[in-house]
Amino acid sequence: MENQYFTSGELHVKNRAFLFGDAVKVSFFVREGKLIMDEECYFFLMASMRKMRMNIPLTYTLEFFQSLFQNDIIEGKGIQNGIINFQVYRNNDELTRAKSSISYFYEVLEMGDVLTVHSRALELDLIKEINVNNNLLSNIRVHCPENIYGGIYAQENDLDDVILLNPNKRIARTTFGNLLFLEGDVIKVPKQTEGAYISPLMENFVTFLHKNKLADIQEHEIIAFESQKAEEILLISDEKGIFSVGKIRNKTFENSRFTEMVENWKKSF
Repeated sequence: MENQYFTSGELHVKNRAFLFGDAVKVSFFVREGKLIMDEECYFFLMASMRKMRMNIPLTYTLEFFQSLFQNDIIEGKGIQNGIINFQVYRNNDELTRAKSSISYFYEVLEMGDVLTVHSRALELDLIKEINVNNNLLSNIRVHCPENIYGGIYAQENDLDDVILLNPNKRIARTTFGNLLFLEGDVIKVPKQTEGAYISPLMENFVTFLHKNKLADIQEHEIIAFESQKAEEILLISDEKGIFSVGKIRNKTFENSRFTEMVENWKKSF
């Protein structure tokens, strides 16, 4: 189904997302006609807005978003499963940016079960001519020209996505998600200080695995070559969903163990 677009106001010249990329984005998840992980996603949105020094309206409560999505998407549009990519942008209506009002815009990617690994495994490759930063704003979803460049590079080279490195030539993330590397009973995850995204979806998954002792979760600084040592690789994207990685250059990967872990996680909801 095509994405459906909604907004709290007209897109006009006061929209600093359009003019300057002055916006943050967070995803919410609909599964079987219900919001899941809504509290974690809400607090991530609030944290992202604070990092961007946005003027958070008093009306932006968890209940506001629960009601908005329930009325407009689940009941209004009849969407049972999907990802809501919610963007907040600053308006150009005050002398000081911190006092400017904000508006929102969101689109809905309707899909099957959000907590299911997509059937087609992805093909990735490293991209070395650009890198992503690893500072305070690198962990939230803000305007990032590296993502645009990397996405076009992937399309032109018949890839599904590219692995982005940080200035220290270590793995940060892909253009739209985080990578998890399975070796034996250990799952290695790039640290947020390496440039990985903060991801409520991934954090919920690894917390489930840790609590149920299904894997040893370790945050690491991962050099590019280590991607070739993994037995399986999972890509978790708050924006698009969960994918197995089938190939990086000449190395192919299995997906059975990660798929089983995701299935067990899904049963916990």
